[in-house]
Amino acid sequence: MAEDSNSVKTVAKELKDNPGSSGGALVVKPKKKKAKGKSKPQQEGKEKTHRKMKTPKEESMDFEDSGDRSSRVNVKEEPEEDPDFVTKGKGKKRKRKMDNMDDPSSTSEAPLPKKKKAAEEEQLNSATVKKKIKGKKEKVIKEEGRRSVSTKKKKTKEEIEAARALKIKKKEEEEKQRWRWWEEEKYEDGIKWRFLEHKGPYFPPEYQPLPDDVKFYYNGKPVKLSLPAEEVALFFAQMLDHEYTTKEVFRNNFFRDWRKEMTLEERQLIMDLNKCDFGELNTMHKQKVEARKNLSKEEKLVNKEANQKIVDEYGYCVLDHHRERIGNFKIEPPGLFRGRGDHPKQGMLKKRIQPEDVVINCSKDCRIPEPPAGHHWKEVRKDNTVTWLASWTENVQGSCKYVMLNANSKLKGEKDWEKYEVARKLKTCVDAIRAQYQEDLKSKQMGTRQRAVALYFIDKLALRAGNEKEEGETADTVGCCSLRVEHITLHDTLDGQKCVVEFDFLGKDCIRYYNKVPVIKRVFKNLKLFMENKQEGDDLFERLNTQMLNKHLSSLMPGLTAKVFRTYNASITLQQQLRELRNMKDNVAEKLLSYNRANRAVAILCNHQRAPPKTFEQSMANLQAKIDSRKEQLDLAQKELKQAKKEAKRSSDNKLLMVVEKKKKAVQRCEEQLLKMEVQATDREENKLIALSTSKLNYLDPRISVAWCKNMEVPLDKIYNKTLRDKFAWAIDMTEHDFMF
Repeated sequence: MAEDSNSVKTVAKELKDNPGSSGGALVVKPKKKKAKGKSKPQQEGKEKTHRKMKTPKEESMDFEDSGDRSSRVNVKEEPEEDPDFVTKGKGKKRKRKMDNMDDPSSTSEAPLPKKKKAAEEEQLNSATVKKKIKGKKEKVIKEEGRRSVSTKKKKTKEEIEAARALKIKKKEEEEKQRWRWWEEEKYEDGIKWRFLEHKGPYFPPEYQPLPDDVKFYYNGKPVKLSLPAEEVALFFAQMLDHEYTTKEVFRNNFFRDWRKEMTLEERQLIMDLNKCDFGELNTMHKQKVEARKNLSKEEKLVNKEANQKIVDEYGYCVLDHHRERIGNFKIEPPGLFRGRGDHPKQGMLKKRIQPEDVVINCSKDCRIPEPPAGHHWKEVRKDNTVTWLASWTENVQGSCKYVMLNANSKLKGEKDWEKYEVARKLKTCVDAIRAQYQEDLKSKQMGTRQRAVALYFIDKLALRAGNEKEEGETADTVGCCSLRVEHITLHDTLDGQKCVVEFDFLGKDCIRYYNKVPVIKRVFKNLKLFMENKQEGDDLFERLNTQMLNKHLSSLMPGLTAKVFRTYNASITLQQQLRELRNMKDNVAEKLLSYNRANRAVAILCNHQRAPPKTFEQSMANLQAKIDSRKEQLDLAQKELKQAKKEAKRSSDNKLLMVVEKKKKAVQRCEEQLLKMEVQATDREENKLIALSTSKLNYLDPRISVAWCKNMEVPLDKIYNKTLRDKFAWAIDMTEHDFMF
């Protein structure tokens, strides 16, 4: 790029020095500072060419600022230099060459007449400029094919420092305003708060009828639907591009519930879903989605401000005279139920929640929230032994929904703290509990044996206990206590191991659990006994359920449940893995890789799987391209360092020693950046099928991670994002270097 820029500037200067030759040539737009001295003909020439091409300066800015936004990596990089654009002095050489051509003494031919000479100079200059600009345009176009053009102005050092200072100040103010509830005395058992005031939940807007030009068709004829039926029809139309609308269960459930919203005349007319045409409704929905995407900055700002007003009014409450953020203050709008996996109720109508369905919970001495005009609450309670602010029952599964405080609130934080403290207490008695269920494996009572085997699985494999469900209520997901004979296969020997149990079932969220695990002989023999004379669909533990198991566990330790075992095993595994992978000599990137590997061991234990991200392959390809480019830069930097050392050795000039030091730093910088990228590539590849965030959010005591960061000198924001730092503020504040789970 430097070559093109210098050459074009040189030619432009020559054209300026010889204005008589500019008649038929393309005029290069000069810098703004020199614009005042331009003649009128040049101004007119500039106007003619302005629409056809960018100035060298503009093209240079476009090229330098362009970058592949979709493939950016969270690694700070030095500006990459393209060898094609950094050749030194070529612009000057080109000028000298042209000067020689102008000099009669430089050629053996006789001097040319002035007019002929001027014409040839004009032609030469024009051809040179065109060639330069054509080559430059081709390069820019080539780059723009894989880079998005940006003219964003770079911030000055002063602006960067000011932004950093503002960020620090804002963080300090947040810390000052933070409610340090963990430093206060706890309320007596059962009391969650003493004062609670809020505005109630925010209801979605009422349905707006379709425009007159958007029609629903049945059997090829337009039909004007009643508003309730029209609204439900629109729910289906919005999902036409989704595979759900092709599933028979979804379609049948939808059509049955839709007909309930129709008038008698509509039900008599609309008898077959296959004859319904929702095309215009679907088109209108797509246009609205596209219009939202294409809003101007001003329109987006207006919407943002309107949403912020809603948050300010409904998104906060006053808890014990402290302002706390509410997590889910918006009631879900009506729509079609999807469920997870092949849910038997998918496609059913989730009805609109009205204030008459909602129970409000607040203080006796507070201002009761006002319901929307013309409505009233189902009930107003004053119960300070619960943590919810409002509740209602949804119609599809009959489950209760709650408005709760945000994850970083006192009530949520206290619950997390208590959960991890109970798991820590388990550490003191887990050996006795294990000895107890080992002994129960030999019990004469079949129910006791089944409980012992289930506890063995929950302890060793971190299986969920599982809950009882009504027939057909949800998808066929199971936990430990609800395993059926079809879910396990016994192998006396498999892959060189004895007494192997092969698990294959759908767990929570329809995630498949597949594992082959060698077990102790007593467990293996008991499983054979449990499976005798049973069919595939029979329960493996027919004399056990989750309630019985948790009741037994609470008798062994107050507050102990099957879930506590899962939390305990996850946290203790993380701590052990971090201790084994610890290496103070590693750089930050390598330490983070070790942390993620420890976290991955937990995710595998807890079966926290995920599908590979849709953009994974492209993302990895982009990262590999950056790695290859960085390797080339490192190779070039090493060669330049070697050359600089040679020159410094032959000369006593101190400036050359400074150049050597500069080149050394450049090599070191390239090596560090290359290592970061390679570690990042390894980390991505290892984690493409594992969800690390689930265990970090729900099962790992945050104090383990905080203590590790302090001991390993790793910034906490490398492990926890802002949301998690706010959620675990209590752990960050109270944890010392020597914390042990």
